Amino acid sequence: MANLQERSSLRERPSLIRERAKLRQSSGERAMRLSQEHIRELKRLAAEEAGVSARLRLFGSRLDDAARGGDVDLLLELDTPVTQPAPLIARLAARASRAMDGRKVDVLLLAPNLLRQPIHDVAQKQGILL
Repeated sequence: MANLQERSSLRERPSLIRERAKLRQSSGERAMRLSQEHIRELKRLAAEEAGVSARLRLFGSRLDDAARGGDVDLLLELDTPVTQPAPLIARLAARASRAMDGRKVDVLLLAPNLLRQPIHDVAQKQGILL
């Protein structure tokens, strides 16, 4: 009997998750599948790697409350030019992945001296500032 109830609740769960996401959207609240502890750690890492004025945005599947799993997509925004963007991105992605218990982390970098791509616009428009 308990097994049947468990299976029933598992089937209902996706609809409950979607309903909760709709309620958040209607109230203006944005979904974000990151714990407050992970958010604090990601912000700390960004400040250590890129300076205290660095801004970090979460975008992609982690904003979908109804989704499961998925990697963590971050946009690192800087007001100053970056002389070595690849090592900066690699260090931040590796440290963030460790902080996120090994979850894959993709880091996109936006700085005044780097070519702006359409993905930067999407990340800025849809992303949530951490």
